[in-house]
Amino acid sequence: MTRLPSLIGLASLVAVAGCHSAGPYGFSPTYAPSVEEEKAITGARDYDPVMFAREPEAWRKSNVTLFGVVTSRAPGPGGAVYMTMSVRKLETRNLCSNRNDEESCRVTVSDHDFGVVHALVALRPDDDMGEHSLGAGSLVRVVGSFGEDTDPNDGAPVMRAAFYRHWPRYFFVTRKSADLMRQ
Repeated sequence: MTRLPSLIGLASLVAVAGCHSAGPYGFSPTYAPSVEEEKAITGARDYDPVMFAREPEAWRKSNVTLFGVVTSRAPGPGGAVYMTMSVRKLETRNLCSNRNDEESCRVTVSDHDFGVVHALVALRPDDDMGEHSLGAGSLVRVVGSFGEDTDPNDGAPVMRAAFYRHWPRYFFVTRKSADLMRQ
């Protein structure tokens, strides 16, 4: 009987050591959504700019998710941030510098821009200011809804984000990096 607790402890240690998290920036060969992200994207549609332009009312009735590279950031109403994003497609596999080291993998998005979207986002304090703050060159995944608002400068749609995930500049790559990184 005295061996049972030690066996349970050993089994727990092995289980914990075997678990590997991709961390906040998704350092793994394939995209790994966070637990909060999984909840936020449940039932959300992947943004399609062509279909949105054809049927905006239908798209306004549900949550939408998209990836975008931030091109500008400005103060928004109520303490939110107003971001302009170049919409990108998430690649099926992340690029890695070393196939034997998941820490060398980076979330990978398309080089191609699929339009412009603006988003109003309430940032967490660590994303608002500091070395890894959200700004031009960051990658974000936003989940939210579109209203009838459009940007006065370019007419692009404005999303009110209910959830976001942020990768600071240099913590993600575009497909263009395939020449330098292996899969």
